[in-house]
Amino acid sequence: MNLMEDQQAPQSAEGEAKVITLCGSTKFEAEFAEVSQRLTMEGCVVISLGMFSLPDLPDYDWTADSSDLKERLGGVHFHKIRMADEVYNVDPGGYVGESTRREIAYAASLGKPVRHLSRERLARTEAGPQE
Repeated sequence: MNLMEDQQAPQSAEGEAKVITLCGSTKFEAEFAEVSQRLTMEGCVVISLGMFSLPDLPDYDWTADSSDLKERLGGVHFHKIRMADEVYNVDPGGYVGESTRREIAYAASLGKPVRHLSRERLARTEAGPQE
């Protein structure tokens, strides 16, 4: 039995592969990789974070951020949210930081559905073992 043949790929309203933007804390890099792989195998187009740690730039003080680089990077992620059919919050254990809260609120303001890894895991646990 071929898993990919037996599953219908999730589709957008236009009938194309669903585009999903991942949000969440950069400290969950392993979980981002797991979710990205799973959604890709389901036939989705996955947009993830561009980096999980801030690059070491010579003569740049991230704490001062005088060039507003962090703000521009946040703007890029908001653009990724606008491009998506859906947002998927990678939140193991239910952790949601301030930046992710803003991203979820932004997605909701655009009418984008938001799924949460922690809620899906909880639902699978409550459903019990699958036969």
